[in-house]
Order: sequence, then C-alpha cells, then structure tokens
Amino acid sequence: MAQTIFEFGNQGQPAESDGRLDAPAFHRNREAIWGVLEPVLAGKSGDVIEVGSGTGQHVADYAGRNPKITWWPSDLSEAHLRSITAWRALAGLSNIRPPLWIDLSDPAWCPELADGRGPNDVMAVLCANVIHIAPWSVAEGLFAGAKRYLRADGHLFLYGPFKRRGEHTAPSNAAFDSHLRGRNPEWGVRDIEAVEALARKAGFVLAEIDEMPANNLVLTFRRPGAT
Repeated sequence: MAQTIFEFGNQGQPAESDGRLDAPAFHRNREAIWGVLEPVLAGKSGDVIEVGSGTGQHVADYAGRNPKITWWPSDLSEAHLRSITAWRALAGLSNIRPPLWIDLSDPAWCPELADGRGPNDVMAVLCANVIHIAPWSVAEGLFAGAKRYLRADGHLFLYGPFKRRGEHTAPSNAAFDSHLRGRNPEWGVRDIEAVEALARKAGFVLAEIDEMPANNLVLTFRRPGAT
C-alpha cells in the first residue's frame, strides 16, 4: 500500500515508489523562506541542520543554491526519513548529508551530534512547521539543542503560524489552532512572546520577524551581539 502524507487542510498525496513524498506547502513557501535565509547565509560556508525536514524537499532545493553550505536534514518519522533519502538521491548533490534521526524533545537531539559524529560548524538551524504539531517540550528541546550546537554567529530560523500577544493573526489560523488542539491538547499555534521568552532563556534574541504566505511567519533568532 502506498504511504501517504497528510497536511492539515490538504488532501494526502501517495508516495512515489522510492518513498518520495510531495508536500503542497513546500511549493507555496520555498521561495519565501529562502528569501529570509539567503541574506544571512550568502557568502558563508558551514553546516546547516534542518530539524523536522518532513518530505526533505526544502533541503533538496536549497542545497543546490549554495554549494559551500552542507545541509543536514533530519526527522523523527520513518516515512519522512525514507522520503528525505529519496529526494537526496534524486538531487545527487554532495552537500546533502544522509538524514539524521532527531528527537527534539531530547536536548541532545541525537547520538551523532552529541558524540561529535555530526556537523561541527553549525551556522544555522532551520525548523519549519514543527512546534505547533508537537508538545511544548519539543520547542524547549529545539532551543536547548540550538544553544548547544550553533556556533557563536549562528542563526535559528523558525517557520510556521504564530499568535501575537495571545491573538491569532487570521481566522484561518484560529481554525487551524482549534483543529490541532482537538487532535492533541498539547499541540497548538504558539504565541510569539512565549517562544521569545523560551529563546531568551537559551541565550538567543529575536532578531527578525518576516511575513510569509498563508499567514505564516519566519522568526529569526541569534545570540546577542551576533550579526
């Protein structure tokens, strides 16, 4: 039976025979997200970790735009790990590493990172559409791991829907939030101020907020004094 990925509010699409999954959101947001990443990453070299890579399409796309950056995709789902592996093979790019199995609820993330077998020059972490479909402990682990692995001038990019001062930014986000909490009371659209407070405890400041398609945002975090 073909495996299927379901995005909330979208019809699931069957996987290709090699395991590749195609997320409609990727086609809507890839250019907008890259527009935030590119000015920060331009002219730099190092490692970028995408946590919760999902289908793997973002890494397969972005790795071709800057060969000096090595991309490390990751996920917790076996179906997603298969999809990432398949997109990596199709891309055929040497700067995409095999996917890591990362559990963000663990501040160490995964054994390869904890014992030095993973990237050792992490310039950025990208996390898209994760913390609202996970318990708050995942957000806590995200920042704990970023503090541990990001270099001094590193950045954390966090994409998804957010509330501002406890209020939803659009009726569609309010409906989405209600749907998420109906599936799991520990899930839900997060408040920017709550995320920012969590970041401060880990030693990060919220440097930028960028508007994205479909009432989403990218929050860019860095250490104080970094540019």
